[in-house]
Amino acid sequence: MSASTLPTPINTKLGFDPDYLMAFEDKLFIEGSQTARRLTNFFALLLFATIIATYGVLSNSTATVIGAMIVAPLMGPIMATTAAVVMGSSQRTLKAFGLTVAGILSVILLAYLLSWVVPEVTISFTSNGEIASRINPGLYALLTALGAGAAGAFITSRAEIADSMGGVAIAISLVPPLCVVGIALQQGRWDAAGGALLLFLTNYLAILLAGGVVLAVVGLGKLTRSQEGPRIRKRGFVVFIVCLLLVTIPLSLTSYEQVISAIESRNATKTVEQWLDGTTYQVVTVKVGERSVFATIEGGGELKSVQQLANQLATTLQRPVLVTLRTVPALISESQGP
Repeated sequence: MSASTLPTPINTKLGFDPDYLMAFEDKLFIEGSQTARRLTNFFALLLFATIIATYGVLSNSTATVIGAMIVAPLMGPIMATTAAVVMGSSQRTLKAFGLTVAGILSVILLAYLLSWVVPEVTISFTSNGEIASRINPGLYALLTALGAGAAGAFITSRAEIADSMGGVAIAISLVPPLCVVGIALQQGRWDAAGGALLLFLTNYLAILLAGGVVLAVVGLGKLTRSQEGPRIRKRGFVVFIVCLLLVTIPLSLTSYEQVISAIESRNATKTVEQWLDGTTYQVVTVKVGERSVFATIEGGGELKSVQQLANQLATTLQRPVLVTLRTVPALISESQGP
């Protein structure tokens, strides 16, 4: 059997390719003679991405925000942090973490300044979907981030599929939530800023944990042996897990509130439909608040007592509510016959 037909060792065939280690380190870690140039590239791209993302969020443009996600380089130092932990290098871990923190603060500050020149009346934390979707994260955000972090680490560990990283950048949101933090702080909305920061921390910690697990599984740690390596890996993963568990608490509370709200809206809608039985009216929307219900119906003719509806909704929701009923007349027009 010739040398070219010998079976490939399993660690090279399925795990991390030892021949790729040097290129992997050059790609992730900003060090050496090109440090100044690479740092310039990093902050320049981060600046451009922040401008694009901030005004994309303010204009409620999904396509623009996606473009900013692709441009943003923040995934690099985050992945470098977890890779350094797996490799057992405390110096590289601290450098990558420091660069990540510098990037985070830069994005928030720049977004704060960019939103300063925008008229306040054009900034909405309810009707603007790009803002509203990033200030109230739940467990779905965590699950998405874990999958994206694992995918990003796997792609980073293999040279032949590096082109797929753009999809991961779109799947997980890093710069846009930080831009929302800056916008919210400039508007004095501390609650919204906290929600957007929670979303970023969720994504950040999920990348660290899921990415670290993938890099460890493919065998990156086995290629870099040092006395302090196992200790650094153990401590690093303990920190990742503990921090992620802490973040999971508010995410779980938010998800629980969202589920309860959805159940109440569904039950309230059914109650309104039952109240409308025997009429020509149909339910358009039903919005349930803490002590109020706002219902919009469409149709014509007589209606039952609104107080009766309020009593039925109080029974359904198990609390007294103030009902506001909006009636939209149904106007039907027909063309002349053929």
